Amino acid sequence: MTYSTVGWHIELEFQEDDQHTRAAALLRLPDGTEARTHGHASRHRIDPNQPRVGEEIAAARALNELAMQLLTKAHGEIDQVSGRTSHPINV
Repeated sequence: MTYSTVGWHIELEFQEDDQHTRAAALLRLPDGTEARTHGHASRHRIDPNQPRVGEEIAAARALNELAMQLLTKAHGEIDQVSGRTSHPINV
């Protein structure tokens, strides 16, 4: 069996204020397509201000959405090549 190494890079950017964090994720795939997603986190007013926690939550939500987009894309490609409707791909 022969293995090859392939790498993908995901860019994450954050916009924050005292109460909200928004994450934007971008993935450029080798086939030339791009996937863009967003995630959001809100801090309850009585919680301590911990920007990194907001970033982690917003990033996780953006990456989760990215995972769903990739599953949908892969599912469509399987169907296109096989000429039939395949079983759903689950996380």
